[in-house]
Order: sequence, then C-alpha cells, then structure tokens
Amino acid sequence: MSLNNIKPPSTADIAAMWNASGLKQKIIFTLLMVVAFRFGAQIPIYGINNSIFQNIAAGNNIIGFLDLFSGGALGKVSMFALGIGPYITAQIIVQLVSVVIPSLEKLQKEEGEAGRRKLAQYTRIFTVVLAMFQAIIFMVFMSHLPAAIMPGIPHTMFYISSVTALTAGSVLVMWISELITEHGIGNGGSLIIFVGIISGIPLYSQRTAELLTQDPTLQFGLFALLAIFFVTMVMIVIMQEAMRKVIIVNPKRQVGNKVYGGVNTFIPFKLNPGGVMPIIFAIAILLFPSTILSVLGNANLPGSMGAFILMLNKIFSPSGITYYVIYFTMIVLLTFFYASIMPNMQPKEIANNLKKYGSSIPGIKPGKPTADALDKILSRVTFIGAFALGIIALVPSFTSYVTHITTVQGIGATSLIIMVGVALDLINQVRTHLLAKNYESFLKDKE
Repeated sequence: MSLNNIKPPSTADIAAMWNASGLKQKIIFTLLMVVAFRFGAQIPIYGINNSIFQNIAAGNNIIGFLDLFSGGALGKVSMFALGIGPYITAQIIVQLVSVVIPSLEKLQKEEGEAGRRKLAQYTRIFTVVLAMFQAIIFMVFMSHLPAAIMPGIPHTMFYISSVTALTAGSVLVMWISELITEHGIGNGGSLIIFVGIISGIPLYSQRTAELLTQDPTLQFGLFALLAIFFVTMVMIVIMQEAMRKVIIVNPKRQVGNKVYGGVNTFIPFKLNPGGVMPIIFAIAILLFPSTILSVLGNANLPGSMGAFILMLNKIFSPSGITYYVIYFTMIVLLTFFYASIMPNMQPKEIANNLKKYGSSIPGIKPGKPTADALDKILSRVTFIGAFALGIIALVPSFTSYVTHITTVQGIGATSLIIMVGVALDLINQVRTHLLAKNYESFLKDKE
C-alpha cells in the first residue's frame, strides 16, 4: 500500500482511532481530575469569613491576580487557596539549583529516569515546605483583618487546622497535576492554571459590562482592546509553531543489494522552545515576593520598616512600570534558561551524534565547527523568540492602561498566552495520539 492510496479517515475510522489509541480514557481521566480540582476549590476553610477577603481580592492587584490563577479558590479561602503556586515555585528552584550543584545536575542529565524520579521527589518535599510557609503567612494576614475569623474559635487550634488544611490542599493539587501529566493529556500544572483562568472569564466579563454601563465612551476602547487580544492570539500561535530548520545531509549506506540513506533531513529548533513555561515561571518568581510584601503592607508595620515595605510593595505591584520591566527581563532570561536545559537543544550532543552517524550540515565540518555553528544558530533563534515572547506579554497589558479598560487586566496578556499555549499543547497531544493510530493502521495494511 502506497502513501498515495491513503484515503481521508471517515467518521468510523476516527471513532476506531479514538478507542484504539486510548485517547478517550486519557480525556475522561483529565476531565475527572479537573472536576476534582474545581470541587476542592469550593470547599472553604472552617472559621473564615471569606466575604471579607473577597472584597480585598477585588481591590488588590496582587491578590486578585493570585485568585485568578487559583480559579477563585484564594478569594473563597478554600482548601485549594494556595493552588499550584508552591509546586511551580519548587520546580523552578530545583531546576535552577540543578544547574549550580553538580550532584543534582548529574541526576538530571546522566542517571536517566531514576535521576529524574529523585529530582521529582526533592521537588515534592520542597513543595510541602513552601506550601507550609505560604500558609502561615496567609493565616497571619487573615488574623489581622477585622472580623475575618469567626468569633468563638480558639486561635491556636484555628492556626494549626488552617495551615494543615492549606498545606494538604496544595499537596493534593500537586498530586492532581502529576496524575494529569502521567495518565491524562497535557502538562498537569499548566492545565490547572488554564482551568483557573477559564473559570474567571465570567467574572471579568461582568465587571467589564458594568464598567461600560457606567461609561459608554469606553466602548471604542473595548473594541480596540479585543482587537489587540485577537492579534496577540495570532502572534502566540505563530510563536508556538515557528521553527528554524537546519538542513542535515545523511550519507548513503549499502546493505546487501539495497542502498539506504542519502536523503536530506533537518533539525527543527523552535523559536519559542519553552512554550508557556517561561511565562509561568516568571509569574511564580515575581508573585512570591509580591505576595509576602502585600501581606506585610496590609499589616501596617510602624516606622521606617513600614515605609520600606510599602516602597517594595509598590515596586513589585502588577500596576507599576517597574513590575513590567522586571517581568520582561525575567521572561527573556527564563527563555534562555529553558532552552539551555532542553535535551534536544544541546549543540555539543547534537554535533557528536551527527558525527557518529556520518551526517553533517552542508558547508560545515563535523565535530567542534558543527557545535559552534549550532550554538550560534540557537543563540540567535532563542534571542528572537525570547524578546518576541516578552513583547507579546506586555502589549495587551499596556493597551489596557491606554484604553482605561482595566477590568480585564488580570486576564490580559499573561493569561492569554497561557490559555492559547496550553490549548495548542493539548491539540498537539491529541494529534499525536491520532497519528500514532493512523501509522499503526498503515503498517498493518502494508503487511
């Protein structure tokens, strides 16, 4: 059977691929995990008057941003209030430390699956520590809010039970994300953030409608903002799919009477190798100090310490220019970092493999010259991708300020990039499952 004789799949063929490739089970499992996450986000912690905190979340940029990424769980002060944040932060720190500490770097690069399991275990342990620390800070903040804790509840038992519940909730969210990654579709952490953002869209739509009702002159600004959002989505798709193809010449090999090889192939280097991860990592790094500073700022510390905290809080606030400068810089640096740790973007290893199999890049000698050429290509590609990703992340937020439509700022560029990136990742994974089944059918027909 030749490739020219392959017909487009019918409805029956698609149904067969759905069942045979295990795609249905993966999708159903992912949906069940998402339902479990959304259910946990609605379970409030005992003894908290969450209406007090919801009012603060609506008026505080940092807390409102955190509430968006937790799917509203933070505003409700639920068991999942900390969300996936501690796990993402722990992943970042472990990956950064792995580059510095040789023993951890060896686990990551040389010990294969066993090494990665050890690093994953270290990440889980560190997640528990971070979750407990954030839970303590959060409950101290809640205790300083008037009428936030219901009367008649012993403070000591309240602190112990609340910190335990928040820590356990964060660990449960981590477990759900790992189950989705292993048995479902897509990256579990990104998907949980995606679900949290989607759940916040109705609230942001309602706020925007109320704003337009109060000031109808902002209708043109809303139209311009939506147009910018649409262009941003197009640019995100282009960024996710764009790649630099490096042509590879493969040698001919004769085995018996047959000649193999001799066909030119290419190595694809993605313009944005990290996908949405640099964005998520940049947010996690920035929001960690921002959250603590916001809590300390609301505690009204006296004297110069209070003034210093307020100054730092203003610097790290998502409504300030300094925040966006740091945010842009973090995206660029983390894109380079993510590209440097990806196995398929290591110039020396690629050059050694090409030399081993007798392949080469046209006009470049094998070995070190090939590694240098690939390193130069990767540096340029990553530079363009990093700056483009940073600019895309800033443009819609800047447009929100210009048009004065600040009600959708929380679901602006950052959330848009994450939503589109995760959606593309899910589509690619579904396509991979369907193609795998298609190839299986093709091989069976050929036999």
